[in-house]
Amino acid sequence: MNLVLWDIDRTLLYVGNTDRLVYRETFQEVVGRAATSLPARGTGVTMPLAVRELLTANAVPETDVERFADLIVDRLPDRLEAHREELVRHGTVMPGAVEALAAVHQAPDLIPTVVTGNLRASAEIKLRALSLNQYVDIPLGGYASDSAHRPDLVGIAQSRAAARHGTRFDAATTVIIGDSRQDVITGLEGGAKIIGVASGTTSAQQLSEAGAHHVLPDLRDPEELLSRIRALTNE
Repeated sequence: MNLVLWDIDRTLLYVGNTDRLVYRETFQEVVGRAATSLPARGTGVTMPLAVRELLTANAVPETDVERFADLIVDRLPDRLEAHREELVRHGTVMPGAVEALAAVHQAPDLIPTVVTGNLRASAEIKLRALSLNQYVDIPLGGYASDSAHRPDLVGIAQSRAAARHGTRFDAATTVIIGDSRQDVITGLEGGAKIIGVASGTTSAQQLSEAGAHHVLPDLRDPEELLSRIRALTNE
């Protein structure tokens, strides 16, 4: 058995400005003033780290950063849930994602779940809003609510999958599919092979230079994706 760890944002789906709107609204609610600087797009950094960057970039005193960060992180999923209809109407499934997800889900030797910079609750909201949750085993995933250090999430997902399936998972049997340098770093430091997908803000060349083992332009060819997964896990 092999473990497949899907990234979410810009790999499987894109929610446009909704995440940034949620950051703005929650910052305003907690800090009491508008944010003038927002986290960079498409970096793959975990939400807790993005929130700390948001607070620092908006001149929140260092003595208040941790307290405000905890409050904002706690409130992000509820604020995102308030925008569910917007996600349903305007969220985009990335080209080929449904077919790729279905192919991995149907493969008897593959266990699909998620490793993401999203909090688990936020990840579920996005996946359910765009009807992608059926293709991944959400409880087995690694989320920013488990650790703000993204490479840790690989081991967390591996441990959860091992407890469920009675099989040890390691770098030889785990593949991350993602669009950002952070996905590549997560795999290299966390213990997984990486298939980069140049569907986000990081080019195919940048993904390859960062250390991705294979790079695809998109997810439109599910058979090619399966072939790449099996090539990496049979090395």
